[in-house]
Amino acid sequence: MSIKDDNELVELATQDPENGFRCLMKKYKEAVYWHIRRLVVAHEDAQDATQETFVRVFRSMSDFKGECSLRSWIYRIATNEALRLLSRYKEEQVSLDESSSELGRLMADEYVDYSDLEAVRLQKAILSLPTKQQLAFNLRYYDELGYDEIAGIIGSTADGVKSSYHIAKDKIIKFMNASN
Repeated sequence: MSIKDDNELVELATQDPENGFRCLMKKYKEAVYWHIRRLVVAHEDAQDATQETFVRVFRSMSDFKGECSLRSWIYRIATNEALRLLSRYKEEQVSLDESSSELGRLMADEYVDYSDLEAVRLQKAILSLPTKQQLAFNLRYYDELGYDEIAGIIGSTADGVKSSYHIAKDKIIKFMNASN
């Protein structure tokens, strides 16, 4: 079955939930996994949060009214799930100016390619940002979403997202230059 766009996907998911959900997973699972992974760092946590995201999407598909794109709606659910998971680890986190548990978890993750030291440094730089800046940067840089769409996902304004993205970018550049 060939699904042309998200409107057809929503229609299929409401008429034939099993097949529709399978198509939805095929289209969005990898992107959602990597979005969550960049926030929670650990592969296992990202897998769990991705699975929970799609359970929530499946359970609330009838609530989707099309006020935003399906992608934005799914990313909003994924972002909330990632933040929910991170809040569970809040007690373990220390200031990002010190050695953060996220940075330690990154170094312990067997799914990270340490031969690409530049990518590892970039990930450390991103993890040193406050959550709002991380979200703005990741969604803009990696997922190539527009400011308006990001604003809808993270519950902000387009101007707020632009500001967060540019501040994040400047901090990342400083971090990368300082670690050379």
